Amino acid sequence: MAYGAHRVPRANGCSVIVIGMLISYLPQHVRIIKRGTSEGISPYFVLLGTTSATSAFANILLLPQSRQDVACCKELETFHCVAGLLGIAQLGVQWICFTFIFVLFLVFFRYNPANDPDNEELEDVDEQNPRWQTALLVASLTLLHGLAVIVVTGILATVAPDKLAIWANVLGVMAALLAAVQYIPQIWTTYHLKHVGSLSIPMMCIQTPGGFVFAGSLFARLGLAGWSSWGIFVLTATMQGILLYMAIHYEIAARKHHKQLHGHSGAHAQPGNAAESAPLLNGAPSSDYGANRN
Repeated sequence: MAYGAHRVPRANGCSVIVIGMLISYLPQHVRIIKRGTSEGISPYFVLLGTTSATSAFANILLLPQSRQDVACCKELETFHCVAGLLGIAQLGVQWICFTFIFVLFLVFFRYNPANDPDNEELEDVDEQNPRWQTALLVASLTLLHGLAVIVVTGILATVAPDKLAIWANVLGVMAALLAAVQYIPQIWTTYHLKHVGSLSIPMMCIQTPGGFVFAGSLFARLGLAGWSSWGIFVLTATMQGILLYMAIHYEIAARKHHKQLHGHSGAHAQPGNAAESAPLLNGAPSSDYGANRN
């Protein structure tokens, strides 16, 4: 009973984090699908994020504490077993959600450039968008990384199971390094484009503070010995905070530009053309690429 009483509060907290993580990724998934394009999202951000999430998930699966929790399920009731595995579920959900972003990036990637010689704006967009070769490279490296993690883990589990803890720390360091640089390509892309594109601000508003909370929950569960797991999220939350600041700044600038453009056009519009011009101006989203291009 003492064991169960100790696990219940922690299980409730972990459950909230898992649900919150699912909710936090939904705005990003919806935004890409709604816009019908992954424009504005760096392919290298997707590559680093997916491989980092894969390494982090494999890391926590192989940690001695996690393997002990899994082994205890043979002796515990279902509720207490699930409570003990919620820490693993947190990283599992994070891996699934980011992998889905990877899939959406490939599905909604513009593989064929726009063919409109009279539209210089579309040509400008195509020049700055990543090529299909880049998308193919990202997909190949992501799949190869996942396959390598599975193969190495399988070999060690069969031949040298006592080395799994070392391999877990290697994966943790790998995940931390990838997470440390994960947002650099996206920060550069957003700065270069001067707009958010298909990047979701609501997602970052939830995840930036949530990342620190998540790191705290892992620290409470794993302690200093689990630094390779919770340290990833401290790094990620910090970098994401920088990107969030940039995204909000460019979004506010885009809205001001659209408002000024709308006011200027409305002031000089002829009465007979009001019905034709109003829908175009009112229908233009503030974060469209062309809205804030000079």
